[in-house]
Amino acid sequence: MAKVKNFKTIFPAISIPMFDDYSINEPLLRKYVKWLSTFDEIGGLVCNGHTGEITGLTRAERKRVVEIVADEVGDEMTIISGINCENTRESIEMAIEAKEAGADGILLMPPHMWLRFGMNPNAPFEYVKDVAEGADIDIIIHLYPATSKAFYPVETLVKMCKEIDHVKCIKMGTRVTALYEHDVRILRRECPDISLITCHDETLMTSWYPGMDGALIGFAGCVPEIITEAWKAVKAQDYAKCREYAEKLYPISQAIYGGGQPSGEAHARMKEALVQRGIFENALMHRPVLPLSQEEKDWVRAGLEKSGCSKVTL
Repeated sequence: MAKVKNFKTIFPAISIPMFDDYSINEPLLRKYVKWLSTFDEIGGLVCNGHTGEITGLTRAERKRVVEIVADEVGDEMTIISGINCENTRESIEMAIEAKEAGADGILLMPPHMWLRFGMNPNAPFEYVKDVAEGADIDIIIHLYPATSKAFYPVETLVKMCKEIDHVKCIKMGTRVTALYEHDVRILRRECPDISLITCHDETLMTSWYPGMDGALIGFAGCVPEIITEAWKAVKAQDYAKCREYAEKLYPISQAIYGGGQPSGEAHARMKEALVQRGIFENALMHRPVLPLSQEEKDWVRAGLEKSGCSKVTL
């Protein structure tokens, strides 16, 4: 039977284990994604997200990561690859490469020049349409924060969902609570078939409240046993359990995100958490992200202990 793609689930955005020379530790990556696949609320994996250091990997390394993950768990999970590029032509090429490597879809980020210079209001729609048509691949829209110049207003999102068949899901990264809930309501009304998933790692339980279809977060690749159980409680509308898991998540969330949005340093702390849990062998990050201080490592350790996150044997 053909695999059914699932865009309404928990997608961990995976970190990438590396050897001391910064090459991909392929055997450990295989063990890591196989472990994540054992959690029944995790129906897909995202390679080459910001957590996976997409901007630190070469184009060939990005493709290789997809090949490894798809080879290991692609028969049972929806495999998504991030696309981060400054021009449409190469975005299409990389999307095709991801598809050839085994990806079921892409997480399409806005060109980062828009963060600095802004954009023509029509450019996001044309960009997504061109990539969808050029690569013939399903797309998760990566919505950047409303405080950034690369944020897509809800009218643009509705147009993408209604007119581009390959758009299946929006990773809602609005990070302004009132606007987030407003836009979710509009999208639910106008585009009821589109999956809406949160990417608010740092306020996960709160961001699920408007009735989301899942999450796409690096956090789920770090403490999946807590996040998947929390998601079950949310779906069951068990408020007491939701509070219980919110309290359980809070210490490690603070240790990794410190109350702020995900960042290179947060991703480094997440890798350190994976090391302390016995999952990764080192916490190497591509520079210019710098190694953590001992104080930061101790902070991560305290967060893991307070959240009851034990050692893991892959």
